[in-house]
Amino acid sequence: MDTETLERRISALTSSLGDPTRRAIYIAVRESAEPMTASKLAVLFDIHPNVARHHLDRLAGDGYLKIAPDPKTGVPGVGRPARAYEATSKEVTVHFAPRRFEMLTEMLLQVLEELAPEGVAEVAEKVGRAYGEQLASEIGAPHDPGYEDAVQAVASAMTGLGFSVDPDIEGQRLLTSHCPFGETATNHPEVICSLDRGIVAGLFGGLSVNCNPVVIPHKALDEDCVTRVPVSIG
Repeated sequence: MDTETLERRISALTSSLGDPTRRAIYIAVRESAEPMTASKLAVLFDIHPNVARHHLDRLAGDGYLKIAPDPKTGVPGVGRPARAYEATSKEVTVHFAPRRFEMLTEMLLQVLEELAPEGVAEVAEKVGRAYGEQLASEIGAPHDPGYEDAVQAVASAMTGLGFSVDPDIEGQRLLTSHCPFGETATNHPEVICSLDRGIVAGLFGGLSVNCNPVVIPHKALDEDCVTRVPVSIG
């Protein structure tokens, strides 16, 4: 792939999926077993249906989603009942970018270790917490969330960042099957997990929920990373 093509793909992805809420909506539709409507997504992400519809229309216009056929007629739905969307086969992965991202992360970690060899994990958690709080304010916090709503909101936000996160409400944990940091996370778990812990704590804090997350890193790329999230509403 030449540089011009790579830059064009990155530009297209940033335009369509750069917004964290839109990215999370795309992933939710893609992973759903059935087509999703704007009203369902509005409830899932605690946003106005018109906002959800705007994101869906943008994703459909850029070719990432399509209107699903009516199960009775087999024709794409229009008007009433509410139109539902499903993912297309459009590729959303920029080739070579993940590896370049990991290389950049590795280099930044080396810089941090040179500057603060004894406190890299603490710095990473502080940065992650600040980012999580900022992200929570950007996506909007649910009104007086209960435990389940809070965990669902955090899982959705993390998914929007590129993680694949499944909330385990009963087990009070988040199960991460995909981490965007890739091999860097397995090579530097003390730093990357501190960053993840900070982001999760910041998100909960932005939802006005007290949480002291504990990250249990995976030992291999094909294993889930577990984040325990015992919280108290207050």
